[in-house]
Amino acid sequence: MSKTNFSLHKRNLIVFLITALIVGADQLIKYFVDLYLRPVEVVGFIPKVLQFRYLENDGAMMGFMNGRTEIMTVLSIICFIVVAALLFMGKIKNKIDYVSFVLIISGGLGNIIDRLFRGYVIDYIEVLFVDFYVFNFADCLVTVGAFLLLGNQIYQIYKEQKAKKGEKTDG
Repeated sequence: MSKTNFSLHKRNLIVFLITALIVGADQLIKYFVDLYLRPVEVVGFIPKVLQFRYLENDGAMMGFMNGRTEIMTVLSIICFIVVAALLFMGKIKNKIDYVSFVLIISGGLGNIIDRLFRGYVIDYIEVLFVDFYVFNFADCLVTVGAFLLLGNQIYQIYKEQKAKKGEKTDG
């Protein structure tokens, strides 16, 4: 086994373990939400800022595709497979992109597990100071991962453009 393959296998093992830990945390949180929040439905946390509300979401984010759990499950699995393949084949070289994709697949997998075994995703975080939807930890992971990925891509484009300008003035 070459050093490159060993390095890729080691990185894949680390990605697998981190993803498993994050998904495990997500599922543990949802277990306790189901056990303790479901019976009472709402628990205040920070007045006028944040509360916990039990919600069974059978669609996607922000009420999109309500009642379409099967379609959302298939789409989520396809996205998960594509992103996981990019990670595990070593196609992602940038460390920030790597972290972004780990967050995205971890959150996605957490919600896929809910859809497959419950038929819905458990949402429980409700922000009160803006009119927003109820969401969960896995949603936060996907959102943070996506924004981190987008921000890094914008930064990389900016850096390349700046380097090209530097080449033109040097040459």
